[in-house]
Amino acid sequence: MKKVYDRDYFENWYRRRDLGGAAALGRKVALAVATTEYHLGRPLKSVLDVGCGEGAWRAPLLKLRPGLNYLGLDSSDYAIDRYGASRNLHWMPFGDLAAVGFSRPVDLLVCSDVMHYLADEELQRGLKEFARLCHGVAFLEVFADGDDIVGDLRELHRRPATWYRKAFGKAGFTPLGSHLYLSAPLAARATALELPR
Repeated sequence: MKKVYDRDYFENWYRRRDLGGAAALGRKVALAVATTEYHLGRPLKSVLDVGCGEGAWRAPLLKLRPGLNYLGLDSSDYAIDRYGASRNLHWMPFGDLAAVGFSRPVDLLVCSDVMHYLADEELQRGLKEFARLCHGVAFLEVFADGDDIVGDLRELHRRPATWYRKAFGKAGFTPLGSHLYLSAPLAARATALELPR
């Protein structure tokens, strides 16, 4: 039976089990905002949330930066039907990111707890678009083989960390640590000790 990201799914994993919770999400958002603004040298203006689900990142982002432009993309019919209009969420599978037509790349690209559920081909197809869509910082939260994962294990792809490092590098992003990555324009001007190694 194919996995469905419906109301029951979100109720189970995000409310009944409350994995991570609001406080943990708030810390992730604050980390991503501060890191992005540090490397851009200005306030955050735009965020693209790929695989956004119900758009959980939107409220804490707007709390920190009320004027920012937030756009969420997800393939959950339920999430888009329920929250699309009120949270600026739009239906789009990860592998179809080539269809996103931005006039300007975003400052922060978020892809949290998504990629380890995608098949290799769809994941690589979507990752190819990240460099075009983001010229700032990417928060790419993904779990690799060997990580102690608590949560939804159904259809989880346990790829080695080296697989993701190579894929993100090929997509044009340089690791900073804590799931944060610099786009090529920002990595080019980072100082030696701002980057690992």
